[in-house]
Amino acid sequence: MSSAIGLAFPLIVRELLDAAFVRGDGELLNKLALLLVVIFAAQGAMSFLQVWLITSVAERVIAKLRSELFAHLIRLSPGFFAEQRTGELTSRLSTDLTLLQSVMTYQSTELMRQLVYLVGGLAMLTITHPRLTVTTLAVVPVVVGAAFIFGRAMRKASTIVQDRVADAMGTAEEAFSQIRIVQSFTRERAESAHYDAQLADVVDAAIYRARVRGVFFGVITFAGFAGVAAVLWQGGRLVLAHQLTGGALVEFLFYAFFVAAAVGALGQLFGAYQEAIGAARRVFDLLETRPTIADPGKHEPLPKPVRGDVRLTNVTFRYGAELPDVLHDVSFSIAPGEIVALVGPSGAGKTTIASLVPRFWDVQQGLVTLDGIDVRALSLGDLRGAIGIVPQEPALFSGTVRDNIAYARADATDAEVDSAARAAHAMEFIDRLPDRMNTRVGERGVKLSGGQRQRIALARVFLKNPAVVILDEATSSLDTESEQLVEQAMEELLRGRSTLIIAHRLSTVRRADRVIVLEGGVIVEEGSHEELIASGGLYSRLHRAAGLSLTA
Repeated sequence: MSSAIGLAFPLIVRELLDAAFVRGDGELLNKLALLLVVIFAAQGAMSFLQVWLITSVAERVIAKLRSELFAHLIRLSPGFFAEQRTGELTSRLSTDLTLLQSVMTYQSTELMRQLVYLVGGLAMLTITHPRLTVTTLAVVPVVVGAAFIFGRAMRKASTIVQDRVADAMGTAEEAFSQIRIVQSFTRERAESAHYDAQLADVVDAAIYRARVRGVFFGVITFAGFAGVAAVLWQGGRLVLAHQLTGGALVEFLFYAFFVAAAVGALGQLFGAYQEAIGAARRVFDLLETRPTIADPGKHEPLPKPVRGDVRLTNVTFRYGAELPDVLHDVSFSIAPGEIVALVGPSGAGKTTIASLVPRFWDVQQGLVTLDGIDVRALSLGDLRGAIGIVPQEPALFSGTVRDNIAYARADATDAEVDSAARAAHAMEFIDRLPDRMNTRVGERGVKLSGGQRQRIALARVFLKNPAVVILDEATSSLDTESEQLVEQAMEELLRGRSTLIIAHRLSTVRRADRVIVLEGGVIVEEGSHEELIASGGLYSRLHRAAGLSLTA
């Protein structure tokens, strides 16, 4: 409506000029001037509504798209994130979607406006003077040809720019997440140089894109205004021949400028559209990525209560088709309430087994079952809801202590959170914090010590109350006092639960009912601590070599 109102402007200007120079009608001149003011006011009101409505819609659409992309990414399997840098993914969520947002707000309204100007202007030109219209339309083949030639190049150039921006963001995110390592090895200068080199690649790619766009826009601009020049020349000759009034020529020139400006603007919008296609393709490539670990189409229900009977039967696993096997024909079981420790040299496959039970990866051969049901036949919610994991390096979020404990159960009451913290022996330090449970822990829990973070991780599992616990030795990097508190919490946590422990220390192994020794992805020994020491095998050698501590 705003653009359509604008098309009336040249027509009124024609009448205004003819009233002044041809008819000499001062009253008509006043009325036409007032009409112009009314038209501009109406156009301003329509422009306000246009910006408000389009922006409201576009913001909601982009927010929905961001939400869907995040929800999709967070459901992809760990193997996907092992091959992707976090910074690249956040670039898709931010930079690429911001580019789409620009297309949906300013550029979409401009597209509608310029289309109205182009179609309406051509219609008015035809009504005003058909012969001059033919001259004006001579530029159209040039514009269409340039769009066809340069469009693909602009799309490719824009995709390269977005990819290089994502690389740079990935480097920055890695440096920030590992800031202590960067600073401890005094690598600040090297990281800055690496980031600068990637920014230089971004600049080079952006300049190349600008060259392509510049040539395209130059051709479009020249073609558009060369057409205007031709119209001026031909229209001037018609005025000299008294076949056209001065007001009619001015009207025609206005419409010709409308058409020429619309052609130029549509050329620029076409370039922006090609860039947006590159960004959209990157976003939708992610949305179309299928998770390798997904819920079965029809899942089996997990009996309640969960007993915690875990079995691996003839399991063979590798992380990729081109990579060697990590596990070879591994079979063992964990009875309900039993504690089993995995011991072995680095690379033996202990962590891999701990990842197969909650189905972070799927086996290539064999079977992993929980209470007699193949884990691939269970819904991920049921399976992982029955398993509590305590990693060696606990991951905390940047919220409060209460938020981090309650992460295990969104519906937990404050009393339940407090009870879980007491069970994990965490209240000893929480009561000394400035805001107690409401104290913010900083990114990844940097404001807390290792022992404090570990006890919050244990409190999380207490709150979840799972039937199966997977424990990557939680005391291996703690001081003596913290270790004692965490050991007490673990003693309570493991009572009556089926437990798989990746063991590093003798105290943990002695707590286990059974010890399984892995080497090269194969079970080489199995038995109690005393039995394995007496056998004189690998376990005994590891024990002697490490003193009171077993190798990781």
